[in-house]
Order: sequence, then structure tokens, then C-alpha cells
Amino acid sequence: MPKSKRDKKVSLTQTKRKGLEFKQKLIDEVRSCADTYTRIFVFSVENMRNSKLKDVRNSWKHSRFFFGKNKVITLALGKQRESEYKENLHKVTQKLVGNVGLLFTNKTKEEVLEWFETFSESEFARSGNAATETVLLPEGPLEEFSFAMEPHLRQLGLPTELRKGIVQLRTDYTVCSEGDTLTPEQARILKLLGMATVEFAIKVEFMWSNDGKVEDIKPDTKSKRKEGKSKRTESAMLE
Repeated sequence: MPKSKRDKKVSLTQTKRKGLEFKQKLIDEVRSCADTYTRIFVFSVENMRNSKLKDVRNSWKHSRFFFGKNKVITLALGKQRESEYKENLHKVTQKLVGNVGLLFTNKTKEEVLEWFETFSESEFARSGNAATETVLLPEGPLEEFSFAMEPHLRQLGLPTELRKGIVQLRTDYTVCSEGDTLTPEQARILKLLGMATVEFAIKVEFMWSNDGKVEDIKPDTKSKRKEGKSKRTESAMLE
């Protein structure tokens, strides 16, 4: 029996690829920002979280962020001096390696550094992160967990059991030791315990100005972040 021409298998996984039209639109947007804003900052992200970066974008609606698509952005700004869109922009694209992005803004260098050097948000660690502290759970009840969680806790490696409907640790248990590389199970336990042990932070590394001047930036972010966090802690205690 001849095969019907209508009997065609269509893969549901097929999707339209973003082609030249998308790339050209991105190139135009990047160059438009280079014309509109007076400064470009190259930044890197520690403990990247999309939701956190979205919050930063909302706080900086007066500016423009580009994160990802580094090859297309490099093409837009120019990889070599001969092809650069504006003077010394090729020095910006040389920094677009790894988990970095660009901030286009009219804010001054001082305003940008002051905001980002004091900005950080606590976040739950993920598998592969280094443990920042030793976490030891003592033998006894884990009252923060319902009885329905006990099988899941055992699957994660905790020596638990149910006693009169209450989750109990049979022995002391070390979730992780400082410096350890966290496994998926350890990271999940820390999250269940509500322990946010890492920080989402943005580090500003390089600046370009529309007069062609460039500058490497090596701020001492740790002390300023600690100062900012201590101030927030003091205000919370006063409240």
C-alpha cells in the first residue's frame, strides 16, 4: 500500500533558531547604547541567580544591562582597533571572557562603585560551591520538619527516624565542613534548613568613557560589603 503524503512525522522538539535578524537587532541595540550612555562598565557576577540579576536591573532602570551573547556584543563594539565602533571599545571587548556582562549608564564612576560595592544578597549554596562554615546537627528532634519529610531526609543521608510523629536524628550529624565542596545532597539539606551561606554580588572590573578613556577597577569590596551588612543588621536590631 503506498504511503500517504499526509503521513509526515513532525518532531515536537524542533524550534526556530535565532538567526541573523536577532543578531543584527542585538548589534544595533548595543551600538545605540554606546551612543546614548556616557560610560560602560564591565562586571562579573558571584553566585549567579537570574532572579537576583532581574532585581538589580529593576533598580537600575535608568541604565542598560547586557549579560550573555558576548560574541555578538564583541562584534557590535569591535574586537580590534581597526573595527571598533568607538575609540578604545576593543579594550572593553577584550574583557568579555567568562561570566561577565556590560552596564551602560550615565551614572558616574563613584555612584556605580558606591552602589555595587555595598550590594550583596544572601543566597542558598548550590552543588559545587565551597562550604563557608561547618554545620553540625545535634542528636534529637528536628521540629522544623513535618513527619512527611522524614523519608526525604533519609534519602539525603540524614540518620533520621520517626518517634511519635516527630522527626528525630539518631546521632549527631555533620552536614558539611568548612571548605568542603558541597554535594547536591548537602546543598539541599542546607536549603531545607534555611541556611543561605553564599552571597550574590556584582563586581565592577573595568570602565570605558565616551571620551575614549579606559580604567581597570580593583575595588576593595569585602570591607565595604561587610560595613553595609553591619549597618543593615544594626538597623534591623533597632527595629
